[in-house]
Amino acid sequence: MLPCCTHLQLCSSPISFPTHTTCPPQYLLPCQCAVTILNGAHIPLSGRNPILHEVLGIRPHILVLNKMDLADPGQQPTVLEHLKQQRCSHVVFADCQRDVNVKKIVPLVAKLVDNSPRYHRAESTEYSILVIGVPNVGKSSLINSLRRLHLKKGKATAVGGEPGVTKAVLTRIQVCEKPLMYLVDTPGVLSPKLGDVETGMKLALCGAIRDHLVGEDIMADYLLYALNKRQQFRYVQRYGLADACDDIELVLRHVALTKGRMQKVKVLTGTGNVNMMMLNYPAAAYEFLRDFRAGRLGRVTLD
Repeated sequence: MLPCCTHLQLCSSPISFPTHTTCPPQYLLPCQCAVTILNGAHIPLSGRNPILHEVLGIRPHILVLNKMDLADPGQQPTVLEHLKQQRCSHVVFADCQRDVNVKKIVPLVAKLVDNSPRYHRAESTEYSILVIGVPNVGKSSLINSLRRLHLKKGKATAVGGEPGVTKAVLTRIQVCEKPLMYLVDTPGVLSPKLGDVETGMKLALCGAIRDHLVGEDIMADYLLYALNKRQQFRYVQRYGLADACDDIELVLRHVALTKGRMQKVKVLTGTGNVNMMMLNYPAAAYEFLRDFRAGRLGRVTLD
């Protein structure tokens, strides 16, 4: 099975656009090279934006599969084969939080641009790369990681665990001295129409769509189905279940008991109001999703 998507491209001027919209072709016109970041092997196919792929045309580009530490490493050959069939041959598996494989990106970008006469200009000695992709795949994390590795400097752009942290195209940020390279961070870009419900669920599980727009209880139910389908049963031991099951209510009950997710409710009785402690199922569903996103339920590739 197969990682959400981001593209890096060259841009001469900053542009603002609404959060989580489709990516208009004009963003890519002044660009020389594109780098695509996918959500760490979680959804390498579901996370791809077909509009971005069409707009890229013949431009040289890289596909960076970020958050590889959360995905099933045994699925990497299958991922590469599927991407190769989609004419995506320059792929880098990376973990931008721990700087794993990030050093491969700069030389690969430089090589692709230099070997492309249409986009390589002898009078230009610098590279400006625009980062594009679906929300919450690590676009800002990639920029910060490159700066740590090549410039020994700290954060240049804010990062967050949910979509919508970056709300406009930022100014160019230097990420390397030799070769001189600048990156531009952009908001997440989603396709205006998802192919099917399951694709939307995969995007939501990986944080590309805000939880409340789908519903934590619905997402938790799909997550349980996805884990069981892939025989990832680490949740059984983590939450103290007797065995794997497909009953989300039973699983969330154990999550609530294990994590201490309780809520005080007022019950009306014949002698007056009585306060009672009950299990907080919405909070349990959120904890279940958070454990998955942190890799505590195993390394899973959803595609």
